[in-house]
Amino acid sequence: MNAVKPTRDWYPFVGPFDPCPPKYVKTYYVPPNQFIPFQPMNLPQFPLADALRLGTLWPALYSPYESKCTPRGPGQGE
Repeated sequence: MNAVKPTRDWYPFVGPFDPCPPKYVKTYYVPPNQFIPFQPMNLPQFPLADALRLGTLWPALYSPYESKCTPRGPGQGE
């Protein structure tokens, strides 16, 4: 994966009179294409079948989605 961390942390202001429970840390995702200003020559490539499955031809631009939700099975709510 990239040497740059794809998620960043943000510490929002928490007021003393906020009506909702505070969230002290919020995270956001930075896409890997923000760190490559131009396409360098001879960039490694995935094989065609892997590129179609992963959604990109270049490993430097691949970043899997990691869900923060817990998976729900049948009978655990909708």
